[in-house]
Amino acid sequence: MNKIVDVLIIGSGVSGIYSSLNLRDDLNILLVTKSKLQDTNTYLAQGGISTAKNEEDIDLFVQDTLKAGKYKNNLNAVQVLAKESIENIQYLLEIGVDFDKNNDELIYTREGAHSINRIVYTKDNTGESVQKALINEVKQRKNITIYEDTYFIDIINKNNECNGAILIKNNKQINVYAKAVVLATGGIGGIFKNSTNQKILNGDSIAICIKRNIKLKDLNYIQIHPTAFYEENENEKRLLISEVVRGEGGKLLNINGEQFIDELLPRDVVSKAIQKQIHKTKKPYVNLDITFMGKEYIVNRFPFIYKECLKKGTDITKEYIKVSPSQHYFMGGIEVDLNSKTSMKNLYAVGETSCTGVHGANRLASNSLLEGLVFSKRCASSINNSIDNIDIKLRDTYEIKEDIEILTKKNKEIVIKAIKEKCGEDYDELFDYR
Repeated sequence: MNKIVDVLIIGSGVSGIYSSLNLRDDLNILLVTKSKLQDTNTYLAQGGISTAKNEEDIDLFVQDTLKAGKYKNNLNAVQVLAKESIENIQYLLEIGVDFDKNNDELIYTREGAHSINRIVYTKDNTGESVQKALINEVKQRKNITIYEDTYFIDIINKNNECNGAILIKNNKQINVYAKAVVLATGGIGGIFKNSTNQKILNGDSIAICIKRNIKLKDLNYIQIHPTAFYEENENEKRLLISEVVRGEGGKLLNINGEQFIDELLPRDVVSKAIQKQIHKTKKPYVNLDITFMGKEYIVNRFPFIYKECLKKGTDITKEYIKVSPSQHYFMGGIEVDLNSKTSMKNLYAVGETSCTGVHGANRLASNSLLEGLVFSKRCASSINNSIDNIDIKLRDTYEIKEDIEILTKKNKEIVIKAIKEKCGEDYDELFDYR
């Protein structure tokens, strides 16, 4: 089966849907996702979205991002992120994201490595709120068709020019020809035994780009989050205990009840400090204490975390939260420019699967959703301005004969191999080789 569209977007997180919403309404857009629209890392995001509070805060925001990223960041990308943050937060407000406010003024919270409070949020389920608003908006657009439960198999290309993609839906191959393709397939948590990510996120775009000689960048920059809910079964998605819990005053204690780290230091520093305590005490976790905040505050401020921990047998209003580090975010990915263009003509990448260089070696807390907004909008603007000069080209394709499980396993192996080549054995014990 062949299908012709103007733009194909693969992925339904913040970056994929936001790209579609910023494209011209006279374009025929196909948005596809491997599972359901809401099965994304965006939906799981708890803490909030970073933003410059005003023009005066832009420079400090840039400096905080650079410092957290160990100055390995792309300075131009960081400046774009900070300068364009305010307008993108305003768009979310306009489509109904109900950020927490006090007397109609946005409330800002703080997380690790931020100099000031500059993170907007909705309770502790910011990603869910953003995702629902975006999904509601995209379903109203008559020019956008949505395919769920659809697998991205390969890029259709010739002479380093992207002309579409091969998909599988309901066990049937669909060759989609498009003037522009946007990869928004998310992170790589599915290749790890221990991750806060959706397990379906295996780095498919990374694997396909490796096979198609598309440039990648910084595959060794993998962020470990310091505080995931500790469970003995490491092969399940870990419950993230948002950094905002520490931003609001939560204390990290070792099993002897001793505070051992400044909780608002960058994530990699806190993760290493926790790992050191785990090795020292021979216990596979440390404790996060928020009991002193009071039940009413905890239940109102962290309703999602409270309910989820309760399901796991921990009442966080009375008990410590057992936490340990877990793979959380991929700062590397498909190399793109400031307009999200990859090294292949007419192919774009946005969100966690891309590498703008904005995060450097360590992502500043709550910059992920913001990156998905800022650079997806830039991606859409680039397509809007160039698409009228691009022709549909019906290239020959091949028949997919292997089943999805085998293809997925092969993609995981390709991504793991590529990361190991960059990182040596640093993450070997964390990989899920199944």
